[in-house]
This record gives sequence, C-alpha cells and structure tokens, in this order.
Amino acid sequence: MHIPDGYLSPQTYIPLYAVFAGFLAAALRKIRQTLSAKNIPYLGMASAFSFLIMMFNVPIPGGTTGHAVGASIVSLVLGPWTAVAAVSVALIIQAFLFGDGGITAIGANCVNMGVIMSFVTILVFKLIRGKAAGGWRVYLAAFLSGYIALVVAATVAGIEFGIQPLIASANGKPLYAPYPLSVAVPAMALEHMMLFGIVEGLVTVLVLMYFLKNDRENVYALKDVK
Repeated sequence: MHIPDGYLSPQTYIPLYAVFAGFLAAALRKIRQTLSAKNIPYLGMASAFSFLIMMFNVPIPGGTTGHAVGASIVSLVLGPWTAVAAVSVALIIQAFLFGDGGITAIGANCVNMGVIMSFVTILVFKLIRGKAAGGWRVYLAAFLSGYIALVVAATVAGIEFGIQPLIASANGKPLYAPYPLSVAVPAMALEHMMLFGIVEGLVTVLVLMYFLKNDRENVYALKDVK
C-alpha cells in the first residue's frame, strides 16, 4: 500500500502532508499526557513490529504494493494516537532509508496506514465487542477491526490514485497516476479484501490473545471493562 513518488499530484500530497502533520502533533501531545512509563518501551517495539511486517510487500496493479501493516494491533493495545506515531515513524524510515514509499507521498502513506487504520480499528472493535470482556466476541472484534481497517485504508489509497486523472491532466493525458477511479479503487480494495486484510486480521487477533493472557490490564481497548 506504499504509494511511490510520481503517483500523486501536489494538489493531493501537499494537503495530505498538512493533515498528517496535524495528526502527528496531536499524537505526540497525547502520548506525553497519557502513555505510562511502563508502556514507553512498547512504543519502540510497536514501531519496529510495524516496520517489519510492512517489509513483506507483494506488488499489485496500480504501481503500489499490498501488505499487512500492524497498525490495528498497536491501536488496540496502546491506543490510536500511539499507533499513529509508531506506524508513521516506521513509514518515514522505510521511505528515506529503503525507498519503500515515496518522499512526496509520506503524508499520504501516514494518513492512510497510520491515521485511518488506527481510528477505524478502534471504532470497529468497540462496535463489535459491545460490552464483552473476553471470549469469542472480543476475538471476532479484533479480527474484523484489523480486516476492515486495512481494507478502508487501501480503498482510500485507491481513491487518491483514481482522482489524479481528474485533477492533474494536460491535454487529456494524466500527469500522475493514470488509472481512473473505476480501475484504481477495485484494484486496491479487492486485493486487500481477499488477502492482506485477512493477514492483518489474523495478526491482530493473535497478538491481542497474547496480551490478554500476559498483560491484560494495559490493553487500551479493554480499559473500560470493569
């Protein structure tokens, strides 16, 4: 899902940089206020985990890649604001050191995989979990929150591709991503629905099971359970 350089116009990537900067500033402020000293090491581990899982890239149509992200489990365990920061750090390192994702597209990639995934995860998890404190409903909520969050993020990336011919063309020829919405959105959404979303869901539920067994009291998404 890493968007490379040359696929998004300045009309797209500049506003997304601004959106990302706003969310990152808010995330850092929230982390300073709420992250306990005990969980600070988890922040670095979360970023490293996301970095590692995103390195397993599979090329897909549209000039980008498909992969799990790890944002969902970080969001459930440490909270969405921490996930925004952790995933963004991983994406920035990948872009600058490994060329995985474009420099101009850092804002877009961080919004898609950091911001959108983190908050969609929490929303879906709470809706499906209801008041359950454990058991199959919590695990189902974890799987579906990871699955849906990744598919939503991929769909948004497809929309970002698909609007380029509409907003950045010369003499009827696209200057950036050449595929219209009718091609870009299905290409991104379907691949993630059929494969990568399932991987994200499984990673989310399996790691959450570990934390529920070994460090339940510090799982952000279940702190409202009495």
